[in-house]
Amino acid sequence: MRAVLVAFALLLALAAPALAAPPRASLPDIEDEVMCVECGTVLAVSSSPVANQERTFIREQIAAGKDKAQIKAALVDEYGEQILAEPKASGFNATLWIVPIVIVLLAAVGIGVALRRWRATAGDTPIETHLPPELSAEDAQRLDAELSR
Repeated sequence: MRAVLVAFALLLALAAPALAAPPRASLPDIEDEVMCVECGTVLAVSSSPVANQERTFIREQIAAGKDKAQIKAALVDEYGEQILAEPKASGFNATLWIVPIVIVLLAAVGIGVALRRWRATAGDTPIETHLPPELSAEDAQRLDAELSR
């Protein structure tokens, strides 16, 4: 029993550093998250000379043993913030909420004004009834004769 516990403790001691170490970065993993600064496409699909320089830079960083976050930080230092495919959030942007609300309110006011004008003009014009002219005595007799058949 003691041998099993010692073996288990040894196994845990060997596995702990592997679990604590961050996963090793790879070129395909980073290529999907950065842009080519020349053509503005994702680095994974770009074939420009600058994209090849970026890939070389990433390979050098991987060879130096840096993890993904460190490589992305180095890319930002080297090429600027525009290299990230997903830029950092800049906080609450009020115009994203205010503009649609103002547009909806202006539309509601416009509809309200249009309805008031429509109602006001609808009440001014009299409704004309179009009744047929009255039948002459001769036509009334003929109609009665036809209906009585």
